[in-house]
Amino acid sequence: MMRRLTKWVSVMLAAALVTVTGCSKEPAAEPGQASGSGTDPITMSVFSADPNPAWNNMQDEVGKKLTEKTGVTLKMEFPVGSSDQKIPLMVSSGEYPDMILPKGDPGKLVAADALLDLTDLIEQHGPNLKKVYGKYMKRLRWSTEDPSIYILPISPVDQEYFDAGGGFELQHAVVKELGYPKIRTVKDFENAIKAYKDKYPTIDGKPTIGLSLNADDWHIMISVTNPAFLTTGAPDDGEYYIDPKTYEAKFHYFRPEEKEYFRWLNHMNNIGLIDPESFVQKYDQYKAKIASGRVLGLIDQDWDYQEAQNVLRKEGKFERTYGHYPVTLNESFKDHSFQDTGYLAGYGIGITKSAKDPVRAIKFLDYLASDEGQVLINWGIEGVHYKVENGMRVIPPDVLDKKVNDANNFAKTSGIGQYYISARYGDGVKDPTGSTYTTTTVEQKIASYSEADKETLKAYGATTWKDLFPKKEEFPVKPWGAAWSIPVEPDSNVNVTYNKAKTIVWKRIPEAILAKPEQFDAIYDGMLQELDKVGVKKMEQEYTELVKERVKLFNE
Repeated sequence: MMRRLTKWVSVMLAAALVTVTGCSKEPAAEPGQASGSGTDPITMSVFSADPNPAWNNMQDEVGKKLTEKTGVTLKMEFPVGSSDQKIPLMVSSGEYPDMILPKGDPGKLVAADALLDLTDLIEQHGPNLKKVYGKYMKRLRWSTEDPSIYILPISPVDQEYFDAGGGFELQHAVVKELGYPKIRTVKDFENAIKAYKDKYPTIDGKPTIGLSLNADDWHIMISVTNPAFLTTGAPDDGEYYIDPKTYEAKFHYFRPEEKEYFRWLNHMNNIGLIDPESFVQKYDQYKAKIASGRVLGLIDQDWDYQEAQNVLRKEGKFERTYGHYPVTLNESFKDHSFQDTGYLAGYGIGITKSAKDPVRAIKFLDYLASDEGQVLINWGIEGVHYKVENGMRVIPPDVLDKKVNDANNFAKTSGIGQYYISARYGDGVKDPTGSTYTTTTVEQKIASYSEADKETLKAYGATTWKDLFPKKEEFPVKPWGAAWSIPVEPDSNVNVTYNKAKTIVWKRIPEAILAKPEQFDAIYDGMLQELDKVGVKKMEQEYTELVKERVKLFNE
């Protein structure tokens, strides 16, 4: 489920966090103009369920400019431990921050009447929000029965993806050493790792790790369980496979082909190619291993390991950074990473009933959605982070070098990319000047590649990693968007059963992978029986109805 930010993921992605203001005394701005400037100072609180190690308390350059423009100081709070604990505590106490980014499931907050219906606030004070969401406004509605808008989606509108951020990853040193072999199936991936590890059992004096998996808490879905459907020809619909003709939902672990993917992971463990600490290591340990340069392969999204890869780049170890490959179980399957979902509502920010000034909040979010606001949060400050040449914004080489090769520090000091909490246009969309709203273009993406990236891509006849993946035109647009973004009532049977099922899966999948090969079938089949006993079949039937309602909501 967490993968969506990349597509979200890329996304996504990975949206930073914040809070808000704008002046309730000012007239509403015309679309494209700022509506939050010239206001009295105000501090507003916000909780984000997604941690952000680059958050700098608005002491970054963009943050200071936002405060100057709007009078807003943002007081951020991030989860300590599991974010699943914080929101239930809020609901229990009835005390909320001004604003909240509740990750993928705001249902608990909606059920507790904790979030304001933003419909009228948008109508009265959100011209830029209306402009950006445009024809997708109806997708912001909670349901066909409740047309309220509780969440402003932060997914980019009309996003064009210029690169791949997922798939299976191999170090450039590995494929170069082996003469750039074909990397198309899990067997190809396995063979490359084994050949290199056999030849180089140590890297920088430490044992070479073939494949390390990130199974710490929810990361298990990104690195371990989501790849089961992606390698077997299904798109990312979270924990369900949706029949494209009938819209019937199936808990994806029941697909026979996915069992064979997990059997392959069991095989990889049996021959010593999986990091034996994969299912006990913490996220920081996982990143530290990657940053050491001795992990040959990953199965992950780049936003999940980017911080570690940035360390490698900063140290000049570009050959130890990674390329992305559309690996599937066998060549009969296609990777569906780029199947079009249409605009994804769902994940985003809400204003709570505890907000001290909801009007200022919505007007600040509207400012972020304005042309001026979007240029600021994406490009930074003119003369500092970009310049204008022939009427077009360009990033100077020295700034681009810092952005790419010292990314962690650049994000923290500049603030660029840290304020994605409102409506925004996606990559490829142009503003009235002819420049794109975001800095991501094919040219910029290619310019950000290291020589090791370019060398590998050239060897495979590609200019970007996306070139290696099946194109979106090869698949139909999904009428339900993405099933993981469908809101589910927290006390519903679907949610209660899913939580039971998740506990089973997160326990049994690691057991099946780490078992002796002759024990794999008994453990996996036993897991499916356990899932049946907790009521997964009924959960599937009820989720099917939610999918059908989503199709109606999005396409009526």
